[in-house]
Amino acid sequence: MFKFKSPSKETLMIMSEVAKGNVAKDYEESCVNKIKDLTNKDYAKVTSSGNNSIFIALSAVQGDIIIPDQGGWHGFKQIAKFLNKNIITLKTDLGLINADDLDEIEISDNSALIFTSFAGYTAEQDVKDINRYCKNNGILTIEDASAGIGDSMHNLGILSDIILASTGSPKMINVGNGGLIATNDEDLLKKTSLPQKLSRTSQIICSGIDNEIDKVGKNLELSLNATKYVKKHIENTIHADKRGINAIIQHDDAKSICWNLKKTLTTDKSGFITTCPNNNRIKQKAICIEIKNLAYDCLKKENLNIIIDTVNSQL
Repeated sequence: MFKFKSPSKETLMIMSEVAKGNVAKDYEESCVNKIKDLTNKDYAKVTSSGNNSIFIALSAVQGDIIIPDQGGWHGFKQIAKFLNKNIITLKTDLGLINADDLDEIEISDNSALIFTSFAGYTAEQDVKDINRYCKNNGILTIEDASAGIGDSMHNLGILSDIILASTGSPKMINVGNGGLIATNDEDLLKKTSLPQKLSRTSQIICSGIDNEIDKVGKNLELSLNATKYVKKHIENTIHADKRGINAIIQHDDAKSICWNLKKTLTTDKSGFITTCPNNNRIKQKAICIEIKNLAYDCLKKENLNIIIDTVNSQL
């Protein structure tokens, strides 16, 4: 049995001590400063969830909300609808954004593009090109970096105008609860003061985030390397040459195969095999191997080989 990712023992211990009132440190201030450093932004807030971070960001947008047609997060559309925003759906290559495709749609002034660092968790977006295009055309970029924060290679979680993330389970900063938002635009945070007040969290959650941030880069690299190895040894994974933290295999019999894999590749909690079509992944029939869901000590080669052999036996 594999282990599902959970906060580290050290993080849980710190959170427990804060809950008992044994720690006087202002973890919210410490946490905010670390988020600023991590995202290269001047202003940051800790929130009660990733969805609340999205709510804060979208409530600041005056124009249209541009959302990828797949590979994002279903909460983007739900929250935009709740805020009565005009939604424009952007066609993608199985979740990957080509910035030039933005030329094909009519966009109002003061609009924003919201997207995830990794399309469907499986392929990193070209954030440099996306941000270049959007900056030149007056489009605000909002990056959900829940899966990409801590990246040290390709500018994930740094370049976009607004960086937000969930710190729930099993995200890269994994506390079981909470979220964050960061930007260089002080006015944006000033005009969203009300949703920020409604989204405040506790010193307990802040202490967990504060500790998990210190190891997020290393943990992300472990997940990226494990996924690269899995993609290399399973044929027909989509975006096989892209960095990501899950592997997606298109297959006409995906539902049946996933059913069999879920009975074999089990964890102590939730599973790590999911089925498409799924707007959070891709809209086609496919099998998703959610490497991101696994505890880091399960990402050893011998365990990955079990996953590879089991999946290949079903394809």
